[in-house]
Amino acid sequence: MFTAENTALVIIDIQEKLFRVIHEKENLSANTVTLVKGIRSLDIPVILTEQNPTGLGPTLPEISSLMPDIEPITKFDFSCCKEEAFLRKLEELKRNQIVVCGIETHICVYQTALDLADMEYEVQIAVDCISSRTTANRDTALSRMELEGIMPTSTEMILFELLGTAKHDKFKQISALIK
Repeated sequence: MFTAENTALVIIDIQEKLFRVIHEKENLSANTVTLVKGIRSLDIPVILTEQNPTGLGPTLPEISSLMPDIEPITKFDFSCCKEEAFLRKLEELKRNQIVVCGIETHICVYQTALDLADMEYEVQIAVDCISSRTTANRDTALSRMELEGIMPTSTEMILFELLGTAKHDKFKQISALIK
């Protein structure tokens, strides 16, 4: 089970130009907004990345506006783990449980998740906060990640897992986000 004390959220490349061609993008955006609001209310740290922002644009404003204090990490490799700034941030956080969301599932999300698992992090993929240009690519990546031991989760599932109890002082706040 993931705990708020040991968890960090990694948001990968939900950028304007790439987002335009993503399958079920409206659901991805809405679920990611809910996830970020819940994660932030639980004081869980977030790492935000942008793949070649000059070419793909910035993070969607509906997501970045929820984290005005977080500077995106620019990357060019598909795996976030190939970027020194990302690795430094992970090390600073001292969290061993990582929730991953973003685009595209079969490229940057997949490669990052596998690299994180190889580095002995526990990794969960928020399946309602990821997508690709096609469902085939998304589904193939999810299947391969599961075969590699990377666990699927959902926005609602991970937020309530992080709460752990209805007695948590943030229970009503999280419940209101889900409704």
